[in-house]
Amino acid sequence: MPDISEQEISQKRLLEINTALESGMFVYVRKMFQNMPAYDIALLLESSTSRSRTILWQLTDADLQGEILEELSEEVRKGILKNMQPEKLAAVAEGMDIDDLAEVLRTLPDSVYNEVLNSMDSQDRTRVEQALSYEEDTAGGIMNTDTITLRPDITIDVILRYLRLKGELPEATDSFYVVNRQDKFIGSVSLATLITARPEQTIDEITDYDTVPVPADTEESEVAKLFERHDWFSAPVIDADGRLLGRITIDDVIDIIREDAEHSMMSMAGLDDEADTFAPVLKSTQQRSIWLGVNLITALMAVAVSSMFEGILAEMAILAVLNTLVPSMGGVAGNQTLTLVIRGMALGHIGENNSRIILNKEIAVGFLNGLIWALFIAGIVAIWKQDIVLGGIIAFAMLMNLTVAGLAGVATPLFLRKINIDPALAGSVILTTITDVVGIFAFLGTATWLLGK
Repeated sequence: MPDISEQEISQKRLLEINTALESGMFVYVRKMFQNMPAYDIALLLESSTSRSRTILWQLTDADLQGEILEELSEEVRKGILKNMQPEKLAAVAEGMDIDDLAEVLRTLPDSVYNEVLNSMDSQDRTRVEQALSYEEDTAGGIMNTDTITLRPDITIDVILRYLRLKGELPEATDSFYVVNRQDKFIGSVSLATLITARPEQTIDEITDYDTVPVPADTEESEVAKLFERHDWFSAPVIDADGRLLGRITIDDVIDIIREDAEHSMMSMAGLDDEADTFAPVLKSTQQRSIWLGVNLITALMAVAVSSMFEGILAEMAILAVLNTLVPSMGGVAGNQTLTLVIRGMALGHIGENNSRIILNKEIAVGFLNGLIWALFIAGIVAIWKQDIVLGGIIAFAMLMNLTVAGLAGVATPLFLRKINIDPALAGSVILTTITDVVGIFAFLGTATWLLGK
């Protein structure tokens, strides 16, 4: 019997639930939800229309709604929160992790935000406000304050008895953090070390003092790199004075990596990485129109260059046929370089110290590729049209454009990063404009010079 993928199971379940909703079998849907984890319910909500989401949300178990909100994308979550009463949201917030709750609260109107905060006990309110005091995309913004701290002079036996009385550990606990009386971070003790140590030993004897804490203002992308570099499962977060604030766990980092990947993919199409697949038609149209407008403006620049050579295009129809070839090759070559450089920048491989090296390398690659394909296309055109000069013209244009494509593919993302614009969002449009303009001008300009009368 062939294996059934998770995607097929999800689609089958979605069809079953939609059929039940259309038939008014709400009790049946509610029972189905009772046996489903929060992630699967979140996936079903994201795969449904706005109208169906409202009904489905009302059928979910109130005790599970906090976990479901944690799993939803920002746009879908906003749509659900918009229809929730503040007191209802406050009740849901009680079961959420501090970092996830802080993320939810950032999307709320001020009146609702304050009402939810006021409904919490003082301890939870303080922890949430602390998380909200940091930027959303920093270590402080994604950390969880739910952690157990140890003092270096306490014995293992005392700690183990305390943990037994507590009954449970914070989720994803693999280490405990050691602090002094001023709550300044000293080191860490792994869970494995703690439970295998002799009861009479003190925490000081088994503490790893080489543990590297993460400053609260560290950007989340840098946090992900640190986890990858050190193979961490969790990491302590400290403030400017070295005091322990909380911890970041591997599940938070996986979310960062996934969001970065989605952002890069969607940005290249000019879309928001949190865009709702089933958003209303007018909203989707508005979001995409802006980017289409930008593309139209850049395309008009290429058209303007072509219009400068209307005379020779009217005289020689073959030039109009071949005119798309050079910009197309330049665009593909440039986007190859652009993608490579953006990836290198994201991984930390490319910086100011080695940007000149990669620039020279890609110019050389562009020149060699240009030379190879220039000779190839020149031969085809010369044989096809029995015109060596025409073959030479397109060869020169191809060589020029592929060389410029290599240069622009490196220079564009480096320049955009310098002026704090996301290269993944704007790089492709700028690059395509450059290769179109240079390709058309090189080809038609040279043709006018050599073939014009």
